[in-house]
Amino acid sequence: MVYQEPAQLDRLFHALSDPTRRAMLKALTEDEQKIGDLARPFAMSFAAASKHVRVLESAGLVRRRIEGRAHVCRIESEPLAAIEEWLAFYARFWSRRLDTLEALLQAAPDPTLPATEEKS
Repeated sequence: MVYQEPAQLDRLFHALSDPTRRAMLKALTEDEQKIGDLARPFAMSFAAASKHVRVLESAGLVRRRIEGRAHVCRIESEPLAAIEEWLAFYARFWSRRLDTLEALLQAAPDPTLPATEEKS
């Protein structure tokens, strides 16, 4: 079980709440990229893209290194395991609830049959 501090989960969900950051993260699954390259599809400045990368870095989703004047980013997938675990907990929770509901509905009398008839 991957244990994640609540504040870290908050940073992860905050980082992933923005569609631009999600797109940047997806782009980094292909290969490392410079911040300027990450900014290009959004027609945004280096400074704006850098702010998005800082949020991703704060969540631990991205690592940045400086090569000369270039800021090169790569994805860090480990923090995503915490989100997967969080979601899996609720998937199991709702699955159990829906199984219970299904059992109750199957055990209930059929409202379309007259009261004197029984289900076969």
